Amino acid sequence: MSLKEIRNVDYIVLLCANMKETRIFYEDVMGFPLEFDSDTWVSFRVGATLLTLRPRGPSPAGDDGPAAPGSATVQLAFRVPPPAVDTCHAELIAKGVPIAREPTDLPAWRHRTLFFRDPEDNVVEIYAEY
Repeated sequence: MSLKEIRNVDYIVLLCANMKETRIFYEDVMGFPLEFDSDTWVSFRVGATLLTLRPRGPSPAGDDGPAAPGSATVQLAFRVPPPAVDTCHAELIAKGVPIAREPTDLPAWRHRTLFFRDPEDNVVEIYAEY
């Protein structure tokens, strides 16, 4: 197998300055099922992919150091059916999540999108194709 044959993302690791707050966000606000839980590694099942949290700092891949304040490290995009974008928006508002961009149609992309940030300042997008 070569690099050109890779077809799936198995897991994504978000580096966290505040594991507790970020865990609460993905478990309680987003409602993702908890798959594994420890002080230094928390995984949620999102379809076929694991969304994992770990503290910033030294790891087997090196020391990632601190994040620049206010800057995103990643953008996570979660696809939903078209009517769900507005439903998710209402749920996020009810849970007190600040919205960066309310549901918006992007005709060039044929997407309806909604943007907000997680406690680590990562950009989170919920979108539907139409």
